[in-house]
Amino acid sequence: MTTPPTSALGLDFNTPVQESYFEDYAPGSTYTYGSVTLTEEGILRFAGEFDPQSVHTDPAAAAEGPFKGLIASGWHTASVMMRLYADHYVSKVASLASPGVDELRWVQPVRPGDSLSIRTTTKAARLSRSKPDRGLVHTDIEVLNQRGEVVLTLTAMNLLRGRDAD
Repeated sequence: MTTPPTSALGLDFNTPVQESYFEDYAPGSTYTYGSVTLTEEGILRFAGEFDPQSVHTDPAAAAEGPFKGLIASGWHTASVMMRLYADHYVSKVASLASPGVDELRWVQPVRPGDSLSIRTTTKAARLSRSKPDRGLVHTDIEVLNQRGEVVLTLTAMNLLRGRDAD
């Protein structure tokens, strides 16, 4: 990752993420944030440490492989997604934890020079029955390349404190 995340590309929350609470995550809201450009050096470094498969670590071997060139590890792509998601979408004051993600899919390869952004759609938000001071937000996330093509999808879950919980 060589280009630091930038601010939102489109419309954003009415309340800045530094001040947002559960109530600010309205189902159906869609926002786009980005971008981060991946370099060959960054792809090789990440893969060398975390996903040492030849399609990610050896440009010559990757050129002969099924993708006809070096590609980023899917975990590298997911890490870029997480950085953009944490910087721009997850509340800085109300985030409690995440119980996980559902349906992680690597849709197509990410290559050196690709610039990634995320599109978030708040799918559902419901107050906890057992702890009404917080709620669970489900967010569909798509990672897009510079051509607007989807390269990764998942559904994230986040526990967020309500505004009146403080």
